[in-house]
Amino acid sequence: MRSRSDDAVAAALEHAATLITRDVLAVSAANPVIIIDGGSGAGKTSLAERLAELWPLAGRVQVIALDSLYPGWDGLDAGAERALDGILRPHGRGLLGTWNRWDWVRGEDAESHAVDPALGVIVEGSGILRPSTADLADVRVWIESAESSRKPRALARDGDAYRPHWDRWAAQERRHVERDDPRSLATRIITVP
Repeated sequence: MRSRSDDAVAAALEHAATLITRDVLAVSAANPVIIIDGGSGAGKTSLAERLAELWPLAGRVQVIALDSLYPGWDGLDAGAERALDGILRPHGRGLLGTWNRWDWVRGEDAESHAVDPALGVIVEGSGILRPSTADLADVRVWIESAESSRKPRALARDGDAYRPHWDRWAAQERRHVERDDPRSLATRIITVP
């Protein structure tokens, strides 16, 4: 059974996906780049998935979660740099990009994935919206959501695997917000309860 809180989050994300779909159409490009940032548990992955379902352009969109790129629990900045170098810069130059999935169990890079520059791409994850990435994205989304709401959602999603790492990850997110001010770089700010 869904709670009122779950329904409010779902409604906010659905509304956001509709707005961002309009933003994508306004770009007038066949291969737009969308980046979605916000704290852990804000709804980035759910929003990216819904946006992919509503994708308004011909062809498919590539969805890449930074959770697949972060090199471990201290890797928020490194994950964003990996996305910048392997995905965003090549895509912006019309070149094939590549990124390696991080194997969280083994603590090392795993298989490689290609990013087609002819297709649109959505990159979502904490830390992705920063001065070095902003000019490479057509639509830049910041999800505003209180930690008191985000933390229970994130821990319900990832459970005991995440619980011991919450504080160190949250500290990296705070440093990112203070240093990079992603909210000021956003073209679309979404509030999620």
